[in-house]
Amino acid sequence: MSVTCPICHGDVTQTDTGVHCEHCHQNFTLEADCPDCGQALEVLKACGAVDYFCRNGHGLISKKRVVFVPTVT
Repeated sequence: MSVTCPICHGDVTQTDTGVHCEHCHQNFTLEADCPDCGQALEVLKACGAVDYFCRNGHGLISKKRVVFVPTVT
């Protein structure tokens, strides 16, 4: 997963709740977006597994294809 800070475009480090930019001192949560339409995915959690579903007709999305977008918390 390659995520950069949306403010300064610097590197971020992963935290328990998302990511943190040391340069901007900002915390961000990660939103899972569909790689085909760019809309937010529904996160399905069951029995320790996490799956992603696109409500815009693209069905189940592999976690390898999910685009993670940082949003300000």
